[in-house]
Amino acid sequence: MGKRVKQVPYLAEELISWVEDIKDKNGSSAGALYILKDNDVVVEHYSGGHSHEENARNVQADSQFNVASARKSYLGLAVSFALYDKYIESLDDPISEYMPELDPEIVMGTTIRHLVTHSHGLHIDEKGNWFREFKAGTGWAYRNIGVEILTELIQRLYGKGFPQLLEERIFSRIGLKETGWRTEPDESLVNIIGEVTEPALSGLGTTNDGTEKNLFVSVKEFALWGQLHLQKGRMNGEQIVPSQVIELSTSIQNGPYYDSSLPDNGLFWYVQGDARLRSEMGERVPRDSYQILGVTGPTLLVIPSLNVVVAKMYNKRYNYGGEDYLHYLREFSNKVADLFIDCQQP
Repeated sequence: MGKRVKQVPYLAEELISWVEDIKDKNGSSAGALYILKDNDVVVEHYSGGHSHEENARNVQADSQFNVASARKSYLGLAVSFALYDKYIESLDDPISEYMPELDPEIVMGTTIRHLVTHSHGLHIDEKGNWFREFKAGTGWAYRNIGVEILTELIQRLYGKGFPQLLEERIFSRIGLKETGWRTEPDESLVNIIGEVTEPALSGLGTTNDGTEKNLFVSVKEFALWGQLHLQKGRMNGEQIVPSQVIELSTSIQNGPYYDSSLPDNGLFWYVQGDARLRSEMGERVPRDSYQILGVTGPTLLVIPSLNVVVAKMYNKRYNYGGEDYLHYLREFSNKVADLFIDCQQP
């Protein structure tokens, strides 16, 4: 006989309680948790309202959250498409080959690989001037300049923004209707809480070309985005994305670091190799798992060895815990791993 799987919803009560506790402690008005196991929905949880306003819409299945930096996983897949389509020859191509107008003294030695793994070492000062923090490939720093460069690169290579590329190749083919870079108000869009005592923010942008942080996604479609990756691009009996595109995006792509605490990355995804102290994933999360999150609290965790996808949503800027925020992110992923490892015990 094979291993028996226990009743996940019952075991997930502690996980839901944890999600709710952090939501309340951090001042988020909205929360959602959606878990797929073996392609079945085993947890679906919604709580709170779209803002702290008394008449705010309740969070429900069609509520779309601003996923902030989690949008990088979508850009990363577009970069992987560009490699597959031969618009980019190699991740190790210098970015200057594609964008010769960049200051050669500053970007010298910076490759596409460095840009997608946060190891580029580029930064921008308060006056908007670019400068180098460290030699490319030798360190790790979470800087959005790499995102801006690659967003422009995809626009140049395809003649369209990466959201339009993904809409054509993926979203429209698998029926994603609650995923998009939003520019107009809609009752389904969850507001962003900046400060609890101040009016909520819309999170809307002025364009849908991917240059702004205005991607809104329902928790279900966020999970389906993870499921697409878990299944190596195959959905509804059809190979939507070539498996090589997914594998490149979700496997470790950075080189070794002298500092062993620095996290490993795929194409923007955090990827679990050896457990790293500065990774968003805890030490009990199985190898080859991968995760992406945003400053407003969305987390998408994929654990291939357990056939699990977990999507968690909040709507409060800055993850709970202040300078110790990584502790709580790692705690959440460890709890997920423990839950499903326990489920598989004989």
